[in-house]
Amino acid sequence: MIVETVPAALAGERLDRIVALILDVSRSIAVDVIGAGGVTVDGLAAATGKVRLIEGQEVAADPSRIPVLQAPQADHTVEFDVIHEDDHIVVIDKPAGLVVHPGAGNPDHTLANGLLARYPEVAQVGEQMRPGIVHRLDAGSSGVLVAARTQQAAEALMAQFASHHAARAYRALVWGHPEAPHGVIDAPIGRSRRDPLRMAVVANGRRSRTEYRVIDRFDSPADLALLQCNLETGRTHQIRVHLSSINHPLVGDPVYGQRRPKLQLQRPFLHAVELAFDHPATGESVRYRSELSADLAERLSTLRRVEPDA
Repeated sequence: MIVETVPAALAGERLDRIVALILDVSRSIAVDVIGAGGVTVDGLAAATGKVRLIEGQEVAADPSRIPVLQAPQADHTVEFDVIHEDDHIVVIDKPAGLVVHPGAGNPDHTLANGLLARYPEVAQVGEQMRPGIVHRLDAGSSGVLVAARTQQAAEALMAQFASHHAARAYRALVWGHPEAPHGVIDAPIGRSRRDPLRMAVVANGRRSRTEYRVIDRFDSPADLALLQCNLETGRTHQIRVHLSSINHPLVGDPVYGQRRPKLQLQRPFLHAVELAFDHPATGESVRYRSELSADLAERLSTLRRVEPDA
């Protein structure tokens, strides 16, 4: 059993949310664990996850009650475009909404399932639950992503991402006009103290650096700016957290958007436009691009551009 005392920051939160945090699972999985009798509050078995807890209560959760995920299976219905493929790698144009690999709350119909259908050999590459996957994009993000077809390629690519040798560039539409046309956000990122389900800039977080450059400015239907963001590190939700921290959150971001209008977007305006790395087999420096996805390009076309001399 994992035993935790409810801190002041989570006072008033529902039990299922707190269990999700304790076990690091989705809320739906937490509900299953509670339903299976795997959770007690102050020593008494919890019958429902809907009860709200107070500071100081003791919650015990049994991780052995977490449903075991099965190894992903090939799924020919998963759709994605291939930018490049060879015997070692596959460069993918990931559509928005497609989860990269199975996890709690997303057991199937992921990019990993689609890779297994097109490239069965990836079943032997990397982790069992993440076949061929060497880096990720958020489900709501679109754009270029590379997967490995051999174990040697996977290890070489993961080393490049870990050392920040691989270069990643994104397009982001943000609220407001940044004062400087170019800047670097150097701020550590970790779990938010106020909301542990979110990331935030925190003093004891992991080193995180995002470079941005203003590409275009717009003044209708609001003051907006199109940025190119280059990642020097690759933390969870890094671009979204960093841009929100300087008061220029992504348009359409339901989590870090500071409750601003979504401007008819169904997801954050974030697209991985370019990926560069050394080919794991040849050592050659390669670079791949993805054009802005149709939904983002359409939204961009409706904005009124601020002319440089305005």
